Amino acid sequence: MSKIAYLNNKPHEIEAGETMITFARRALGSDVIPTLCDAPNLEPFGSCRVCSVDVALEKNGPAKTFASCHTPVAEGQYIYTDSKNVQRLRKNIIELVLTDHPLDCLTCEVNGNCELQTVAARVGINSVRYPEGETHLDREKDLSHPYMTSDLSKCINCYRCVRACDEVQGQFVLSMAGRGFDSRIVKGLDQSFDESACVSCGACSQACPTAAISDVFQSKSIANTKKTRTVCTYCGVGCNLDVATSGDVIKGIQAPYDAEVNQGHTCLKGRFAFKFYNHEDRIRTPLIKRNGVHEEATWDEAYDFIASRLTQYKEEFGPDSMAGISSARCTNEENYLMQKFFRAIVGTNNIDGCARVCHSPTALGMQRTLGTGAATNSIDDIKDTDAILVIGANATEAHPVTGAKLKQFEISGKTSIVIDPRRTELALYATHHLQLRPGTNVAVLNMMMHYIIKEGLVDSGFIAEQTEGYEEFKDSLLNIDIDEMESISGVPREEVKAAAIAYASGGNAMSFHGLGVTEHSQGTFAVMQIADLAMLTGNIGRRGVGVNPLRGQNNVQGLADMGVQPHQGAGYLDVTDPEMISRYEGFYGTEMPTEIGYKIPEMFDAALAGKLKALWIIGEDVVQTDPNSKKVARALSSTDLLVVQELFMTKTAELADVVLPGASFLEKSGTFTNGERRVQRVNQVVEPLEGTKPDGQIVVDMMNRMGVDQPDYDPAQVLEEVSRIVPFFAGIKWEELGDNGKQWPVTADGQDTKILHQGTIRRGKGLFAFNAFKESEEIVNLQDRFPYILTTNRNLEHYNCGAQTRRTANVEIVTEDVIFIHPDDAAEHGIEDTDIVCVESERGKIDIKAKVSDEIKQGVLSTTFHFPEVMVNDLTSDVHDTEAMCPEYKVVSVSIRKARKVVSRV
Repeated sequence: MSKIAYLNNKPHEIEAGETMITFARRALGSDVIPTLCDAPNLEPFGSCRVCSVDVALEKNGPAKTFASCHTPVAEGQYIYTDSKNVQRLRKNIIELVLTDHPLDCLTCEVNGNCELQTVAARVGINSVRYPEGETHLDREKDLSHPYMTSDLSKCINCYRCVRACDEVQGQFVLSMAGRGFDSRIVKGLDQSFDESACVSCGACSQACPTAAISDVFQSKSIANTKKTRTVCTYCGVGCNLDVATSGDVIKGIQAPYDAEVNQGHTCLKGRFAFKFYNHEDRIRTPLIKRNGVHEEATWDEAYDFIASRLTQYKEEFGPDSMAGISSARCTNEENYLMQKFFRAIVGTNNIDGCARVCHSPTALGMQRTLGTGAATNSIDDIKDTDAILVIGANATEAHPVTGAKLKQFEISGKTSIVIDPRRTELALYATHHLQLRPGTNVAVLNMMMHYIIKEGLVDSGFIAEQTEGYEEFKDSLLNIDIDEMESISGVPREEVKAAAIAYASGGNAMSFHGLGVTEHSQGTFAVMQIADLAMLTGNIGRRGVGVNPLRGQNNVQGLADMGVQPHQGAGYLDVTDPEMISRYEGFYGTEMPTEIGYKIPEMFDAALAGKLKALWIIGEDVVQTDPNSKKVARALSSTDLLVVQELFMTKTAELADVVLPGASFLEKSGTFTNGERRVQRVNQVVEPLEGTKPDGQIVVDMMNRMGVDQPDYDPAQVLEEVSRIVPFFAGIKWEELGDNGKQWPVTADGQDTKILHQGTIRRGKGLFAFNAFKESEEIVNLQDRFPYILTTNRNLEHYNCGAQTRRTANVEIVTEDVIFIHPDDAAEHGIEDTDIVCVESERGKIDIKAKVSDEIKQGVLSTTFHFPEVMVNDLTSDVHDTEAMCPEYKVVSVSIRKARKVVSRV
């Protein structure tokens, strides 16, 4: 039976867990009770008391006053939201606040969008009866940081910024010092923003109800601007953004509180790193290289040049002499059109994308084990898990919003296991950190499963009903040489055993893995093992469990879903299966290629062999970001025609015969699919810069130039076509995606799927398959000459090749790539912090600044590859995952020495 409470004498049903304010807002609207210390993504706090209400046990009976934000509503209560007593109390509170607040509303940056101003008007403040305070009004502004600002003369001590830093980001940078009128917000050890450990996420700024904490864009001053909801272009979390514009000028970005993905939070890239969109370096006209020099051209000239060459190569050398590389920074619709162009018009399966160099082992490994190559669960399931396993993922830097949620989980004291060669931020908080040698994931995971079986912690019922191959798998695991695996990995067996028992006996367990799993020669096998771990313990098919890859780029999942891979077309249909070929031919109305095409590494080999004549690359700087950069550059230079579609003149674009100026995510519409299979609308915020075009329109224009009539790029129209060929997109319609999108598979009636493998694993039965550890060829062949292992990663402030973030103020926070060296290794070579180090591999050498740190183990080095001034990928190798051909960025044999002279940076 429903429970009833009364709001202003009218009955309303109570929902479980409601406070008085959430009850009132649900029943009467969000503005029914004013507040100052409450925020949608913060826990109830009760510091301001502006939300006070009167509560009686009978109609118009004797009442007591309660803070509604943290007081649970109870059956039979009579709650009065605007009694005379409450009105007097609220007015008095606001008057007291205003005694210590500058009354400069008309010149304040948040005038018209200030919560204090709004509440003061709401409670009827015309004048202040109390004497003015003397403490806050003379505080200096803090303008030290590239993004964050503060003017604490406007602080009202509501604690929202402190709580946002603690509860949302988990950074604990802000706190309150002093008492009474001396109370004030401090950053770090009473430092400036720039000196503190602030990670620039902006959660405090968005939470602040006044202008006490803000940002250089004055994002809260944009009350009268147009706001457009879209999705971030950076990592695979898929944060929703509210972008404010005035004309075609972006004024600022906030994170919507009702976003299911990010709930009012985002990182510094999503919130602040948008100024690249109209940067002076943007390419604004097509370019054709003549006599070794890029010259401006019209779109017609560029299109005709490309079309004539492609037609010529098709006639002379056949369709397989051409290839395309599409981009996870493009929308689903654009990626779909690109693979359609090469398959249905050019006639080749030579189409691939950046998923190849990051998560192709995830797709293949999970398909083999479970039947589908995508996340089994939603990030929201963290609320319902008892233990987390994070392997090969530095989530607080590479996937910051999800990383913050994982960190909050760790801080709560629940079981957490981190497997990583680096002592990452999550490793610092973890219950168990298995600091393995790079390249030994398979060894450590086999050890974990060995102990789970040996300790009798398997879910026998689940294994019997839902899996196959277990007995042989079990026998192989019980026969591994634990001494050898311990020696190989560098992780003591007792630590592995403790972590294994914690994972298997902690109730619900979720795993999260990243590029530290996939970018290895045994990447696919490691992914299969992670899925095996979940099946072994029955952690599949319900909330709070599962296997959850943290996708590297914003639309890696969507790129693969749309068929940007040489062995599977749109919807993961096998391009060699006669039934699937017939289906594609019926759909596209043309003969389709039947042989598996080139993967990206094979494209480069074919170019060097003279077999690949033309290559069209969209939005990927393969010279800087793919391994063995010098070889990649030679391969691109060996083609007869290189077309590069880009925002900026990257290392790859410099080599192009034709450069086509594309549009950023802010200048076009479509959909992105995040790491939890959530298809979300990307909505155009501003018009494309003059001379540029959305990437989808460029592909459509080329289709028309090649003699296949296509309408202008319309994401809704393309999405409708996708829904007719991709089975798990069947019920996805542009107009029905709403603000929060839908998680595939989506049935024809529009129902989406939060959790995969409920009831039955999609493969039919999950497959256990033992894979023994095998040392990387890089180590076997080169370790004697190059004794150190270099592993690459990314940092919070930058993104892949950094073409976008280096053209924002992020470059003022992190200015260069550095290499992490263990103190003992540094001492052996006479290297001190900030010295320039020469790092050499069999492929090349670089000079890079040293960061002496014990975050990594002796014998291991770590660096990023965001800056073209240091071409880190000159060092990386041609070793790939044996199954999916994902490059092994994480194991590179190198030597080091102190550089003979300081390298000047231009």
